[in-house]
Amino acid sequence: MLRWLIGLVLNALVLMGIAYLFSGFEIAGFGTAILASLLLSIVNMIVRPILVIFTFPITILTLGLFLFVISAVTLMLTAWMMGDAFVIDGFFTAVLAAILIALAQTFVIKPLKKK
Repeated sequence: MLRWLIGLVLNALVLMGIAYLFSGFEIAGFGTAILASLLLSIVNMIVRPILVIFTFPITILTLGLFLFVISAVTLMLTAWMMGDAFVIDGFFTAVLAAILIALAQTFVIKPLKKK
């Protein structure tokens, strides 16, 4: 449970960092980032596997790069559910944010959660 909470806070920090980097990616505050991180993890548990199954042929053809598009879609879905507190201006911004989140997950969050 503690590792999950640490991951949730780290994901919120990553979202805040992305909001600092991109003008088209806005989060109202740290509390909103925590809520967005929680909601994003729920969307990734429920919606992402369905999207991965439906887009499996495209994912194979693009050698897995389409998974970034799926991550962008789940991120935009989270932003849509959060309303004005979490805004992503365009799909390209969502794809860039999905790539940065994936990098942060791979090199920062997962190694810290394993310790």
